[in-house]
Amino acid sequence: MSSGSDPRRRQLLAAVLALPWVASRAQAVPPAPHHAMPVHDFDASTWGQLLRSGPRPAAYVFTTTWCSTCPAVFELLHDTIVAARRPVELVAVVMDAQGERALAHAHHYRGITRLYAFNGFEPEIRYAVDPKWRNITPYVVLLGRDGGTQRVIGPPDERRLRAWLG
Repeated sequence: MSSGSDPRRRQLLAAVLALPWVASRAQAVPPAPHHAMPVHDFDASTWGQLLRSGPRPAAYVFTTTWCSTCPAVFELLHDTIVAARRPVELVAVVMDAQGERALAHAHHYRGITRLYAFNGFEPEIRYAVDPKWRNITPYVVLLGRDGGTQRVIGPPDERRLRAWLG
């Protein structure tokens, strides 16, 4: 989905870009080239490790290879990060493919800085991330600099994005 095809997405992005705290930042985060990106295993213990010692701020988008709305969420998050002009980890966690198959879909995940793929029993891994999550994608977890966590299914709204990077 391109940014021009969804009026709601364009309005949300325009609103985010108009925010003074977004427009005044000094540096952008360059995306990593997907062809050179390793695919890391994401098992039932990975989420706890990331919460304890992972980068902040960070956005984790749990996705599948068949998710038709996920690329728009990556695009929104990437555009928000670029507008904020600060280093932010943008992570894709592919739930239904591993290795080269997961990497083959990375071009749909605009701006990602890291790529994970589920490795293990999917329901157990999802439960470790959030016991209330019922396999609906995109599932987005925003981790703030202060350790605050926001969880949302679908694209985060302006309020969540402001709280996350504010």
